Formats: sequence, structure tokens, C-alpha cells
Amino acid sequence: MGDMANNSIAYSGVKNAVKETNHGDFGVTLAELRSLMELRAADALHKIQECYGDVHGICAKLKTSPNEGLSGNPADIERREAVFGKNFIPPKKPKTFLQLVWEALQDVTLIILEIAAVVSLGLSFYQPPGGNESLCGSVNVGEEEEESEAGWIEGAAILLSVVCVVLVTAFNDWSKEKQFRGLQSRIEQEQKFTVIRGGQVIQIPVADIIVGDIAQVKYGDLLPADGVLIQGNDLKIDESSLTGESDHVKKSLDRDPMLLSGKKQDGAVENRNKAKAQDGAAMEMQPLKSEDGGDGDEKDKKRSNLPKKEKSVLQGKLTKLAVQIGKAGLLMSAITVIILVLYFVIDTFWVQKRPWLAECTPIYIQYFVKFFIIGVTVLVVAVPEGLPLAVTISLAYSVKKMMRDNNLVRHLDACETMGNATAICSDKTGTLTMNRMTVVQAYINEKHYKKIPEPEAIPEKTMAYLVTGISVNCAYTSKILPPEKEGGLPRHVGNKTECALLGLLLDLKRDYQDVRNEIPEEDLYKVYTFNSVRKSMSTVLKNSDGSFRIFSKGASEIVLKKCFKILSANGEPKVFRPRDRDDIVKTVIEPMASEGLRTICLAFRDFPAGEPEPEWDNENDIVTGLTCIAVVGIEDPVRPEVPDAIKKCQRAGITVRMVTGDNINTARAIALKCGILNPGEDFLCLEGKDFNRRIRNEKGEIEQERIDKIWPKLRVLARSSPTDKHTLVKGIIDSTVFEQRQVVAVTGDGTNDGPALKKADVGFAMGIAGTDVAKEASDIILTDDNFTSIVKAVMWGRNVYDSISKFLQFQLTVNVVAVIVAFTGACITQDSPLKAVQMLWVNLIMDTLASLALATEPPTESLLLRKPYGRNKPLISRTMMKNILGHAFYQLVVVFTLLFAGEKIFDIDSGRNAPLHAPPSEHYTIVFNTFVMMQLFNEINARKIHGERNVFEGIFNNAIFCSIVLGTFIVQLISTIPTSRLKFLKEAGHGTQKEEIPEEELAEDVEEIDHAERELRRGQILWFRGLNRIQTQIRVVNAFRSSLYEGLEKPETRSSIHNFMTHPEFRIEDSEPHIPLIDDTDAEDDAPTKRNPTPPPSPNRNNNNAADGAIHLTAGRRNKSATSSSPGSPLHSLETSL
Repeated sequence: MGDMANNSIAYSGVKNAVKETNHGDFGVTLAELRSLMELRAADALHKIQECYGDVHGICAKLKTSPNEGLSGNPADIERREAVFGKNFIPPKKPKTFLQLVWEALQDVTLIILEIAAVVSLGLSFYQPPGGNESLCGSVNVGEEEEESEAGWIEGAAILLSVVCVVLVTAFNDWSKEKQFRGLQSRIEQEQKFTVIRGGQVIQIPVADIIVGDIAQVKYGDLLPADGVLIQGNDLKIDESSLTGESDHVKKSLDRDPMLLSGKKQDGAVENRNKAKAQDGAAMEMQPLKSEDGGDGDEKDKKRSNLPKKEKSVLQGKLTKLAVQIGKAGLLMSAITVIILVLYFVIDTFWVQKRPWLAECTPIYIQYFVKFFIIGVTVLVVAVPEGLPLAVTISLAYSVKKMMRDNNLVRHLDACETMGNATAICSDKTGTLTMNRMTVVQAYINEKHYKKIPEPEAIPEKTMAYLVTGISVNCAYTSKILPPEKEGGLPRHVGNKTECALLGLLLDLKRDYQDVRNEIPEEDLYKVYTFNSVRKSMSTVLKNSDGSFRIFSKGASEIVLKKCFKILSANGEPKVFRPRDRDDIVKTVIEPMASEGLRTICLAFRDFPAGEPEPEWDNENDIVTGLTCIAVVGIEDPVRPEVPDAIKKCQRAGITVRMVTGDNINTARAIALKCGILNPGEDFLCLEGKDFNRRIRNEKGEIEQERIDKIWPKLRVLARSSPTDKHTLVKGIIDSTVFEQRQVVAVTGDGTNDGPALKKADVGFAMGIAGTDVAKEASDIILTDDNFTSIVKAVMWGRNVYDSISKFLQFQLTVNVVAVIVAFTGACITQDSPLKAVQMLWVNLIMDTLASLALATEPPTESLLLRKPYGRNKPLISRTMMKNILGHAFYQLVVVFTLLFAGEKIFDIDSGRNAPLHAPPSEHYTIVFNTFVMMQLFNEINARKIHGERNVFEGIFNNAIFCSIVLGTFIVQLISTIPTSRLKFLKEAGHGTQKEEIPEEELAEDVEEIDHAERELRRGQILWFRGLNRIQTQIRVVNAFRSSLYEGLEKPETRSSIHNFMTHPEFRIEDSEPHIPLIDDTDAEDDAPTKRNPTPPPSPNRNNNNAADGAIHLTAGRRNKSATSSSPGSPLHSLETSL
């Protein structure tokens, strides 16, 4: 219902109704209604008159009453839904999970990884034919069958990591979409519309409107359905989304009663309004309301999220960074591969002067493939694939938490843009103030009352004007209801300013409802509703004698200019000259305004019966020559928490500006109370007119240079129109005064704030007071209409930015160290000290989990102590760069020390220069473990990026972080424990893991047992199964006995079972049931490979069922080394299966 009058509509025709055949017992079919709604203006009028007589005829055929509405009887409602369909458009199908997975797979990094994995997998299954290996250089091929059989693990691990990243990304997108749909449906459920059912005015969800409903439309509404006007006052509608015409279309019974739902049709085939409904604002009821009965076409507002402005600041910076890192990684990996290949070629063919033999080609190819995989590994480590994940997690987490802080985020990137905001243009009413208006001062009968006068003090005549004027000239939708809870404040429904005036009547012991019952809304002759241009509202009453009386109310300085008389002390009108007006402005209005009161003037005018009826459309001639009844001062108290919130903003480098339609003195007073203006500061407070005069040139065009002179100092813009607000926002955004482009947030609640909300970087709409149009144009909806929630949004926005920076600081340290270690390691020792699988473990666990840990840090107040980053500041600050390089340097020193001197420090075998597929060594295990632990502790360092000293501060506030660090630590420990310690695994038939075996003491004796022996024991159980195979094995050993591996008795390969087997010969005797240990005789020959010449006979823990096997293994003396088992021999497969 309008500010002033209800405009009713009868519903006719609903969107997706299909059953046209059965039109129940209604006198009109769906097809007829549909064809009626396709007509415009005169055609439609003609059709209505021809087929139905008039609008009431349609109502009769639809069995509805123009005054009482539908009965609301459930059976009737069901029947109507069955015949005409529902007022609902089915939503677009969401993307399936598989589609989201497919989209996630399009990532370039992932494609590179997939190719690398497939190549690696393919090659691991490729077994080169054995040639005369002695001729192929120092290629230790026979010796590492076991490892080559495990070669597939690497490719599989890469694929697994790709699958993880893809699934996480897809799941994130899916939950984001689901969350958004939930949010959508929440918004849509909250979207209610006023209809009349059974004579009662009630609000029902838009989807429940049915054909035949009588609806009330008020200023700023989006029409929920198509319909026909029954009665309306001064109704204008913005049909630009249908026709492209920006002018508002006047609707009236005698000219154009057809109202179309404000909805862009989204893919629905039959479009009732043949004009294509483009995307964009749905149809707004512009200045007025009108009772309209539409037909149930739901306006599916939230349907299209128009692409927001440019890419968000953070996304832009991240894309740039990712590309740079990718290029660097590609370069490093290419160099690594080239150096490895050159080194190998030069060493083999130049230094050792070997010819390239055809039978050796497969072996060389394997080498090259190994080099390629190392190169890919370097690339994989260099590319921070955890980055997109960190951003998504961080945003999704923030959005979820922001809901609790009363911020309903409609566009994800708005959350992060808010962290960069440098200016907030806020409304006054409802955002900075409580929007609970009360009249606290009044100027009545030439007397200024500082508080509400007693009813007796006001002459009866004046009181009558006051009571009728306020009761009739306030929208009938504005009312004061009793409090919900006892002792609470009465509830204000409708326009808050009007409620304040109605409250004044209640304070004067008068009841406005009696007047309204006497003069129902349909008896109002003409209504000029309030809008932002008029800044006043007037209602015309026709008296029984044929005379007219008009009541007007509005902004005091505007209405007073139109007053030629004023009610004197005894209640009689007396002449009111411009001089008197200036006096009142100085002595009454300005003092009220300077206390932060909004001043409203009430006036009336009589048109005598004898005169010809005035031309009502000529508003300026009607609303003039008024008689002033009173001027009242309405207080809207500042929200108690606002001054503090504004202080926080100013400390955080954000300028708060107030843009209001109020009087400049009121605005200035409120700005002082809020702390937007501080005494003694040099700031501007302008009125809209003045602002426009200053920013336009002689031709009336807006000039950016002129705006640039004003906006930096402007703090309050009063008496501003929506266009002024838009001009200001655009001017600030386009300004180049400072080197940083300004990021502007705007709050708005009215329909007319739409353009400014759209233009701003972040638009905040009011959830409670906001109109549908404002919410539609916004990025974030403030569910509590409170300015402090905006400060929370700033905090969350900055927190997102910081979380990403923390993650980057951590990620880049890992990357720099891993890439340099892999690169130098590969170039010096021809093998990356960190294997591909290990790198991927670092990558997957560290990246993915770290992104989760660091992206979920809760925001702290300290985020508001620094200035915004701005659009051009690099993502990685100097402090972060210092942290990254410093930490990387320290880690590299440690890793290289271990790599090149570790065997001396820990007195173990060196793992460097191992053959092509050599098994894992203790040395490299230590390097890997140290590397991972350094990353783990660096994750704690990464929590601070502004150079704070205490990195543990607030660490326990983030449970996710603590659990991830702890979890990673435990998994890392488990993954490197040698299996000899995990008895239960052996009993299940599993043996040595291919994981590294750190050195450790055996409990029974301090002396160490030789590695080979330990390996032997481990394997024994499984050897039973291979009894026959072992005998074959021995034959093979004898056959291959040759000097091929004479020179290879290097200590570093001792940890492999094969090397143990190159010396002793295994004999199997069935006669003896016990299992003696290795002969002492072995010691002399094999001194280089033994650390303890006489290993102590320790009981064999693994020998669960050795006895039944009745095996005796003796190691006999051998001078010549035997080669290790041939490829594919049982022993190889044996160890791999272990």
C-alpha cells in the first residue's frame, strides 16, 4: 500500500500454469488472462471494457472482492493453484558435482601434473631389455629391480594429489553454490507482499500469491506478479527493464491499468510481456504505490548475479603472482633437466669415452626419464597449487562466519574488497541512528515547546487540524502497534517519520485510528506521495459541501516557503510574511536542527466549494498558499555503538562520509555526535544544491577536476538527492588525486539508492529497512541495519587478505627451499635429494593442509590498526620477503649441511651418488625428515606477517590450526618409522616399508647389528614361501658370478639386502631345524661392509613359524662377489612385496 493510499490489484494469470483446459468454474481461462496481459494501455482498456465491462467485472469472474479480497479458504486456494498455477519460477538447475570436477580439472597446473604423472606411470611399467650391461657405463641396473617395480608409486602419488586438489576444489564450489542457494531461498522466503484476504491486510510470501488476490503496493515495491489496477493514487512505475524507457510510466484506471511483474524472465518460454525483459533491476514501483492485483508471476530477483565490476583486487594480484611463480618454476625445471642430461652425456661419452651402443639405449632412456621426472618434480614444487585452495577456503570460511556478524554476503569477492575499503558513504537514518523517531519539540500557535505540550495548552481548532492532518496525511500502512513484550516500546510499523507524528497524537491523548475509520483510504480524493524530489507529501479530502481541503507535510524549509499564513495563538490563521519565515528559521528551525532534530512542517489549504475544480495534476499550483499548523522536531537517537565504530574506521584509515536527505544543521549535529566531524577540523559540510553548483561547469556538465577539489575534505552531504549520492561515489572512484585508487563502500536502503550501490566497490543494503531494489543492487546485506556490522565486514575482509599473505609467506619459503635443494642436489649428485613422492607429500600435506590451517585464522581487533593496503601494493611486503628469504637461507644451510656432511656428523653411510634405482638410505631420510620438520615449525612462524615478535600469540584460538600442525607431525613420524618396529604389520604378512629406515639401537645389546643381517631377518618369514624360488636363485647366482660388480662394494649401498647377497652364498640344508646366524668367518673378507665383525647372536623375533620350515641358512666363505639376483628373481620381488 502506498505511502498514502492502497493501490489494489486483481491477479490474472500465472506463470507456469499449464492446465488451460480446466478453468474450474471461473468465468475466465488462463489463456484469456495471458492474452489480456500482453496488451498495453488503450488496447488493454478496450479489451477489458469489451470482455468484462470494467476491472470489477474481472474481479467478479475471478470470484474475488475488490475490498475484501479472497476468502483465504485453503480449498479455494488449492483450486485456484490447480487451475491457474503457482506464482513461482522454477530455479535454474545447479551444476552437478561432476561438472564442477570437470571445471576444476581445467587448471593449467593440474594439467601439467596429470601429463607428468601419466608419463611417469607409463615408464614405470616399461622394462628395458637387458643388454650387455658392462658396456653401458656405470649404470647399476640389475641392482634395483625392487625399486623399479615400485616406480609406479610416484606416478600414482602425483595422480592422487591431483585427485585430492580437484575434489577439494569441486566440493568447495559445490558447497559455495549450495550455500548461495540456501541464502537465495532465505532471501526469497523473507520476501513478503501485502495482500487482502477475508478483509484483513496480511503479508504472505510472494510465492503464495494466487490468481484473484488483491494486493497492496507501496513506494519502492517490486511487483510480485502481473495484474490490473483497481484503485491507485499517483502511481508511477519504472518499466525500464521491460521497455528500455527510463521514464516512469503513469498508471491509472482510465489510461493504463496493466501492471507487469518486476521480473526478468529467466528462460521461461512464454513471456507475458512481449518486450524482452532484460536482466537488471526488476520492476520497481517508483514514486507510488497502488493497489494492484497482479498475476502471479514471481519475480525471480536473485536469479542473475550480474558480473560484478572489475576483478577483485586480491584475485588480480594472485593471478599475476601465480603466473610469475609458474614461469620461474618452468625455467628452473628446464635448467635442471638440461644440466642433468648434459652432465650424464658428458660424463658417459666424453669422460669415460664410451660408445653409444644400441642395446644400451633403453637404459639411457630410463636415465633421461628419471631426469625428466626430477624436472617435473621441481616444477610441481615450484607451483603453489595450494593457492587457489587457500583463497577459496578463506573466503568460504569468512562468508560463513560473517553471517554471524550480521553480514549476508551476496558476492564472494565483496568480502575481500571490503578489506581494502578507503571510504564509506553511509546513510544517516537507521544506519548511524536507531531509526526510532520521536517528536521531542514543537512550535505550535507561535510558541516553541521544548517538550511535548499538554493537550489543554493547544486550542481546539489547532488540535483538530493537527489530528486530521496527521491521521490522513500519513500512509495508512504506518501505524503504531502495542509492544510485543510487556514493558517494551510500542512497535512502529511503516514509515518511521510518520510513526513519530502518529506518536505525537498519542502523546496528545488523541487516537488517529478514529479519524482513519471515519475517512477510509478509498475516500481520499487525491494523494501526492512523498518522494525524494518533492520532499513533501499531500493528501486532498473532498468535503460533503463540495469544497476541498489539502493537508501537506514535509521538510520544514521547503513547506514553509509555500506558506502564506500561520495559525496564531488563538488558533486563527494570520498573514505569514517572508520576514516572519526568516525569524522562524532562525529562532526555531536552526536551533532544533543544531540539536540533531529533523524538522517537519505541517500545513493545510482550503479550496472553497463555489470555485471550479482545480487542475489536480498541476501540483505546484495546488501545494502552495498553505497555512502553517505547526513545526515539529523529531529526534532519531544515534546508535550507542556507532561513535566507537567510526573511531575504529578512522584509525584503520577509512574515511566515513554521511550522505543524507536531512537538513544540513541536523546532519552536522548528528555527524558531531557520531564523530564523523571533530571540532576544530577543517572539513566540508555541503548541501546537495551547493555540491552540484561546485562540481558543474557553465554548461552544467560534471567535471572530475572540480569533484577532486571537493571530495577529499567533504564529510557531510545534506539534502542530497540519489543522483548526488551516485555522482559523489563515482567521483571518488574515478578520482586520481591520490596515487591509490579509492575503494568505496556505500550503504543504502531506498529504491533510489540502487545506482549508487551498484556503482560502489561494495554496496551494503539494509536487511530490515531496505527495499527489494536496494537489496538486489547490493553485495552485502546488513541483517541488523547497523553501522558496526560494516566495521566487522572490514575486519573480515582484511583477515582474508592477511590469511592469503600468511599462506603465501609459508608456501613460498617451502617452494624456494625445495626448488633450490632439488636443483642443486640434482646438478651435483645427479639425483634430487627429495624424491618426487616426498616432494608431493610436502606439497599435498603442506600446501593443502597449511592452506586450511592458515586460512581459518580468526580476525583480531589489531587488523583495524593499520591503513588499507590499496590496489597497487604488492601481495608480498618487504617484511614478508625478509621472512621468506631469511627462513629459506637458514633452511638451506641446514639441508645442505646434512646433505654434504650428514654421513660424517651421524656416522652413517652416504646416500649421495646412489645408482639409478637405489633403495632409500638413512642419510636421505634424515635430510627429508629435517626438511619437513622445518616446514612444520615455519608454519607457526607464518602466522605473523607484520613483523610481530610473538608468533604464538592467540595460537590456541584456532583449533583447526593446532590440530593440523599436530596431525602433520604425527603422520610424518609414522611414515618414517622403520617397519622392524611395527611388529603387528609383519604378523599381517607385510615387511619392510620402502620408506627410509632411521638408525636405531637394538635393546638387547648396545652393539649394532649389521644392516644386511637385519634385512635378512626381516625377510625370513616370507622366504619360506619362496623356498623353491630360493634354490633357483642360488643357481642363478652361480651362473652370473663374474667380475661385473667387483668395483661396486661401496659402503653406502650396504643397507640394501642385495649387497649383502653379493658376498655370502646361501645354502639351504634341510637337516637342521635351528637357524644359526651369520658365520664369524665372514668378517675377515667383508670387513669393508661390516661394522661389527662379530654380531651378537640375538634371538630372532621374526621367526614365528621358522621351526616348521626346517631351514638352515649358512653363509659360507666366498672370495669373489656374486652378482645380485637377476631381474625378476624371487628375491627382488620378495623385497618389493615386503
